[in-house]
Amino acid sequence: MKIKKVSGKIVAGTSLLLLLFLATMVFYKVDETEYAVVTQFGNPVSVELRPGLKIKLPEPIQSVRKFDNRIQVYQADPLELLTLDKKSVAIDYFGTWRVGDPVLYMKTVKDRIGAEARLRDVFSSSLSTQFGRYNLDEFVNVDPEKLKLDVMLKSAVAYAKETALEYGIEVVDTQIKVLNFPEANKESVYQRMRAEREQMAKKYRSEGSEEAAKIRANADKEQKIILSEAYKEAQRIIGEGDAEAIRIYAEAIQEDPDFYKFIRTLETYEKTIDGNTTLILPSTAEILKYLSSGVSQ
Repeated sequence: MKIKKVSGKIVAGTSLLLLLFLATMVFYKVDETEYAVVTQFGNPVSVELRPGLKIKLPEPIQSVRKFDNRIQVYQADPLELLTLDKKSVAIDYFGTWRVGDPVLYMKTVKDRIGAEARLRDVFSSSLSTQFGRYNLDEFVNVDPEKLKLDVMLKSAVAYAKETALEYGIEVVDTQIKVLNFPEANKESVYQRMRAEREQMAKKYRSEGSEEAAKIRANADKEQKIILSEAYKEAQRIIGEGDAEAIRIYAEAIQEDPDFYKFIRTLETYEKTIDGNTTLILPSTAEILKYLSSGVSQ
């Protein structure tokens, strides 16, 4: 009885192991980050884009190829390109991509190494084509309105997207990390940039001098206008003062002509006679009237 029990357990265990082995050959799991392609004798027969537990025929009848569905970063080697005005530039860039069509991807590039080999050609071709449509000063300029780098990159991405579709690859984006000049061309480029900056500085100085001259001319004009108005107002006030003085004199003369005559004579004495003055006049001179009156007294 014991032998039968032991043999029964062995059979049950063996059966369980066999079932588990068959299950591993039939069932497979697709993760959130994966696409799965089921192949039958090497030919794709189905694609699983959603995660979960899936079923297939056991190997070697059917096999499963899994591909990462997340966005990948392609770190490219530096490129030397020519612009429309035949200037050589060196760029360091990267591209982002992911598997778009798992079946086509498996047939054309097979894996990530093959995909990046294709992407090297795709990105270099698209960037070379787009750089050749713009002048250098549309990529390197102090005036933001003249820069076309973003426009160029959008066109390059669109070109790369279309080209990469035939490999089952979806290009997401490409960005330039560094835009520089080849060592052989750097000095000539820097000299040209310095010349452009000096020309711009001269232009700004000329415009500043012109504006300063306009401001000085306007200031001088305003000064002359203000002085003219002030002189005009001063003359008006002086004229009114003189008129008022004449009026007061006239009223004073009318009220007491003799007193006014006396005051005017004293003013004449003050202006013409001092301690060193000698007058030789006839005794009947009008100017001696008050002097002689003082002597007689």
